[in-house]
Amino acid sequence: MTRRRWTLRRTLVVGTSVLVALAFVVMSIATIVALRSFALDRLDAQVREGLSFSAGFAGRDGGATRPPGSNTDRPAGRIGSLQLVLAGDGSVQRSGYTRSDGTQVSLSSDQIALLRSSVSTDRQPTTVDLGGDLGAFRVAAAENSGATVFAGESEADVSATTTALTVILAAVGALVLLAAVVGLSVFVRRSLRPLDRVAAVAGRVSTLSLGAGAVEIPDRVATVDTDPDTEVGRVGSSLNELLGHVQSSLAARQHSEDRLRRFIADASHELRTPLASIRGYAQLSLGEDAPMTPTQARSFDRIESEAQRMASLVDDLLLLARLDAGQPLRREEVELTLLAVDAVSDAQAAATTHEWRLDVSEDLISVTGDENRLRQVVANLLRNAQTHTPPGTTVTLSLARDGAEAVLRVADDGPGIDPGVAGRLFDRFARADDSRNRDDGSTGLGLSIAQAITEAHGGSISIESVPARTVFAVRLPM
Repeated sequence: MTRRRWTLRRTLVVGTSVLVALAFVVMSIATIVALRSFALDRLDAQVREGLSFSAGFAGRDGGATRPPGSNTDRPAGRIGSLQLVLAGDGSVQRSGYTRSDGTQVSLSSDQIALLRSSVSTDRQPTTVDLGGDLGAFRVAAAENSGATVFAGESEADVSATTTALTVILAAVGALVLLAAVVGLSVFVRRSLRPLDRVAAVAGRVSTLSLGAGAVEIPDRVATVDTDPDTEVGRVGSSLNELLGHVQSSLAARQHSEDRLRRFIADASHELRTPLASIRGYAQLSLGEDAPMTPTQARSFDRIESEAQRMASLVDDLLLLARLDAGQPLRREEVELTLLAVDAVSDAQAAATTHEWRLDVSEDLISVTGDENRLRQVVANLLRNAQTHTPPGTTVTLSLARDGAEAVLRVADDGPGIDPGVAGRLFDRFARADDSRNRDDGSTGLGLSIAQAITEAHGGSISIESVPARTVFAVRLPM
């Protein structure tokens, strides 16, 4: 299964939306990091300030241990702050943490041990996770009068602030991205309308039949979409120029073809009279009882046969010229069944070296068309089978219905057609060996005429060939 490619509209919308989303994510991360850094700097300043106060009161207390909650002239700790004073021998002189309700609780021995092992006495704040209900703290320590003083501030407010900001930015970012996608979809759709109009013109032109006949290309890109200052305008202008060149070329081709058809038709028509005269004089000379040498007799005989062959070629060329010019055919009901019977009977009388068979249904099959031309199609196909297959070949003419079509098939069990020749069998003057002249009496126009007549009736002709079976199928609308 092939993967469906994205349209330009979808690519622009999705690509721009992804860039907007990435830009918003980078901006949000930078904002959160900057805010957290700023908050931590403020928190570190408070930690150092608390460390200075704790060190001052530790020196005035002279190292006396005061239990938490006892009366003292020391100011109450800030909510979320931590104090710890260790004597020179490592004993705890004071420790406590101020809760949100203003009360203080003592630090556990594990928490004190963690502080002693994690925080150096260089007055630089360090993040320490005390676990339990306390969580992470920024803690600094210093030595003062033989005692070690610790002061810290909870990171809960910083974490809450950054979390809230993250949620706000995520919500705002989602709404902004949604609005951007909708806005981009509308904007890109409107911006690409000129390109859609240009593509529509190209699509309509691509459906025109440009292979033969007089061709008109009326479609052009509107003036509003040919502005040379815009990319789409340049495409539209170039497409108009291309269509103009194509129409001029097709008109020149059609003019040349019309002149050639008129020349072939006129030449064929003019040649019929002198050819008839040549045949007449040859027959007159042969019909006289005057003595004639064998060479003269054979020469007159060849003149008559070649004149007859040339007359047949001229008639074929004149017919093709008329069909190419679109000359209308007669439209009458033609009984294909009776036509097939007559064609096989004529073939049996003309070529006894082949075996001729007829395969038709009992009911009559009829089409609308020119009976004489359709007889010519069948006769050409049978003559082609007789000419290009060895004696003893069985040729079968069958007729059947296929939906709304009548299908006439000419099949033989001969050696088949060379695949290198099959693709150009319906070309005019086609032959299996271009280096040889024809010595079979064929003009090389039989299949071309059959195809032209069939197509003039709105039908088609095809060929299938393998060794020992070759089938020409003519399909005509019923």
